[in-house]
Amino acid sequence: MIVDLPDTTVSKIARSLVSVREEGGAVALGRVLTLVIVTTHGLHEEAIEAANDASREHPMRVIVLIANPEGEAKLDAQIRVGGDAGASEVVVLRAQGDVASNQEGLVTGLLLPDAPVVAWWPDFPPARPAASDIGRMAQRRITDASTKPYAKDRLSSLGPSYAPGDTDLAWTRLTHWREQLAAVLDQPPYEPVTAVEVVGAGSSPSTGLLAAWLRLKLEVPVQWRYSAPEEWEHGIQKVRLVRPGGDIVLERTNDIDATLTQPGQPSHDIVLPRRTLRECLAEELRRLDPDLLYGRVITEGWELLGPPTVTEV
Repeated sequence: MIVDLPDTTVSKIARSLVSVREEGGAVALGRVLTLVIVTTHGLHEEAIEAANDASREHPMRVIVLIANPEGEAKLDAQIRVGGDAGASEVVVLRAQGDVASNQEGLVTGLLLPDAPVVAWWPDFPPARPAASDIGRMAQRRITDASTKPYAKDRLSSLGPSYAPGDTDLAWTRLTHWREQLAAVLDQPPYEPVTAVEVVGAGSSPSTGLLAAWLRLKLEVPVQWRYSAPEEWEHGIQKVRLVRPGGDIVLERTNDIDATLTQPGQPSHDIVLPRRTLRECLAEELRRLDPDLLYGRVITEGWELLGPPTVTEV
């Protein structure tokens, strides 16, 4: 069910939510959190789709705020429930003019009572998410360094702006890589790693984060670089762990598989699929406490890492 509310107010939207639930038989009692998505026009449908998919694991209320400070002061809204919203309730707010300047006021009246709040900026995050209007009310704040604005120094800004509760989907995309590398090192022979090489696409901030994680955890020199676009276009390409008995190499061959090469063993393919937006969002919603490891990686690990040896973007 979709209900359009042109030229409305927050109080009218709240009353309409109650009415829609009563008419459709939907209830808010099973909602476990409120997800506030702050985005720009054009990307909001992709974000809503990911949130709807994730809501099957985390029933929630989704508030999508599309703010445009220009134009006549006006607030339009749309409510989606039932089949149009997965296992969630979706409220899309389109604010323009002076109305768009008070983001906290637009959202506060629509939050679920006594439920945690998660804020997500699919693009154009504030310089300090925790200090922003929406970030101040959220227990968790999700950004994505792989989206607009695109900048070579985007990762460098994550550490200085970090506050407990912040996270980034560029870090979440590394979960399978970290699991595989940890599993390899947990097998004999238990030789120390003496050096590391990480290679990835210039469009992938996950490359730098993986290198920073390895530098932090292994405490060895880590060389990392960006491949030329004609060599590798997207994501992490390979990781090499140098040990006295021979190198361990984990290299992606396509969007689903990677090849693991170890000394004294035949090379074999392992499943290493690229993570979807829905999978990354669902993982972040599983925990509402601060991700302390992420905080250490973008502060301590990043400072220890140093710049890439080659930058080809």
